[in-house]
Amino acid sequence: MNKRVWHSTVAMICGGLFATSAIAQQFVYPAKGQSPDQQKKDEAECHQWAIKQTGIDPSKPAPQAAPAAPPTTATGTTPGAGVRGAARGAVVGEVVGGDAGAGAAAGAAAARSQSRRQNAAQQQQATQQQQQAQSGQQATFAKARAACLEGRGYTVK
Repeated sequence: MNKRVWHSTVAMICGGLFATSAIAQQFVYPAKGQSPDQQKKDEAECHQWAIKQTGIDPSKPAPQAAPAAPPTTATGTTPGAGVRGAARGAVVGEVVGGDAGAGAAAGAAAARSQSRRQNAAQQQQATQQQQQAQSGQQATFAKARAACLEGRGYTVK
């Protein structure tokens, strides 16, 4: 994985963590003068109610499913990428410059490089989709919890 892909992956993961914690952060004000003890009780009951309604428990995050990695060689390329690139390069090298060997070498290198980039991009996309799904679940839970608390006379922001 090159440095640019690694840095963007780390930034995306960190951004996803901050977004999740921002969604989970709710401020609850006792608009009808509820006592602190009553507020704790109501918040605990609304937390349980939101779990039952949504099936989402933010205190027990879903296990991170590892994105399905495409089959790769030890160098991170898709098997056969170099061979296919060499074949294309040999044809082009023979037609353009009369040197099939040089064309094959160049084609193989280019194909392996492209394969690595595609595999890294697919992995990054899978990670991003998983984070978006998790953020959506957090938002759904927060809405349900807020609805319960508002029904009990609290202002939730």
